[in-house]
Amino acid sequence: MGSTSLDDVKQALRQVEDPIFKKPIGALGTLLEARLDGDRVHARIRVSSPSEEVRKAIESGVEAAVRPLGVEFVELDLEVSVPTREATSEDPIPDVRNVILVMSGKGGVGKSTVATNLALALRRLGTRVGLLDADIYGPSLPTMLGIQGHPTSKDGKRIQPLQRFGIKLMSIGFLLEDPRQAVVWRGPMLHGALQQFVSDVDWGGLDYLIIDSPPGTGDVALTLAQKLRLTGAIVVTTPQEVALQDVYKSVSMCRKLNIPILGIVENMSYFTDTAGVKHDLFGSGGGEKIAEYAEAPLFGQVPIDTQVREWGDQGTPIVQAAPASPAGSAFSQIADALAERVAKEHFERSGSESAPEGEGPKRLRILR
Repeated sequence: MGSTSLDDVKQALRQVEDPIFKKPIGALGTLLEARLDGDRVHARIRVSSPSEEVRKAIESGVEAAVRPLGVEFVELDLEVSVPTREATSEDPIPDVRNVILVMSGKGGVGKSTVATNLALALRRLGTRVGLLDADIYGPSLPTMLGIQGHPTSKDGKRIQPLQRFGIKLMSIGFLLEDPRQAVVWRGPMLHGALQQFVSDVDWGGLDYLIIDSPPGTGDVALTLAQKLRLTGAIVVTTPQEVALQDVYKSVSMCRKLNIPILGIVENMSYFTDTAGVKHDLFGSGGGEKIAEYAEAPLFGQVPIDTQVREWGDQGTPIVQAAPASPAGSAFSQIADALAERVAKEHFERSGSESAPEGEGPKRLRILR
């Protein structure tokens, strides 16, 4: 390695570009440590998203930066620091960094499938995740995650959420004696149940709380927007025009309630047959239209896949059962896009020149 010094290494590493903020990590203050031991470099860098794309970009950037210096071996620690929402002093869940509402003005577009698989994909990235089933009249989380049982309380005040696949869970379905029992409640009772699910559940420290909302533009989103500082919403649609007309209304509602629209997910986008031919069963372009109207990115398109239904019915969502499948990969890419969008939105909103700080949910050790 010759006469390369630690200063040379640090100077090279400071020029590595953060793929989210498009600025050198030296300017962002995210190069936390650099050491030189013979031909071995150890670097510790903070990133604001757990996404695989961010990890790969930082890794390749570090390798490219130190290669001209003759470095033979790089030990890289990535410390993930998920940004946090600006919660008020009255916020009932201050230890939850981000609250994401999965919504649509339309029923039958697969919100629960998207919410559940998105939560699992974020968990697989190493983050702390909770999933709240806010569909009081039609809870599907117990079936989709194959979990039964009743929540308990350690102190008689706070409800302990159930857990499955490392995710904290709450649903009205856990409180029903018979899963086929109908919930016949008026608005005030629904409002009270939602408040309990947020305030009285011991969610603990989470990086993301995903909320699966019911169809339509009714009380649930309004209650949550009033009760919590939401990080933002993901709007789910399918490609056909009849779905879009209702989904436009959910975008309009978000604007009225000042809920940021983080991105759009187009579900049931296409079907690929055994010969590899792609069929647009419900048309095409719906996701792009909603994204354009909402002025938000299209996070991804999830194909129609019988495995999604089969595994969901068995209580193991596709991201957990077959993460490398086309649908599983699509959900993972959506989770990556969401994590990056949350970090970027926070950075732009704060107006800071440095990246968000805080203890990360995990560290990735990559040896090269």
